[in-house]
Amino acid sequence: MDLGTALALSAPLAVGLAALGSGIGLGRAVGSAMEAIGRQPDASGKILTNMIIGAALIEALTIYALIVFFIVLDKMV
Repeated sequence: MDLGTALALSAPLAVGLAALGSGIGLGRAVGSAMEAIGRQPDASGKILTNMIIGAALIEALTIYALIVFFIVLDKMV
């Protein structure tokens, strides 16, 4: 198997795994935040702020994986 074929098989798989991990991470973060707000409604503003920051970091990792995919895609051609 040459390098182009290996990249063509592995790059989309890596982006799919990154998206899957991001979806699982976001689901757990939002679920935990909703539970925390249910336990302490007075702290909802602080909890939501921290959740949004965490969600942005999780999404940033997925975007980095997509950028790497496009870099690898350029090398395949």
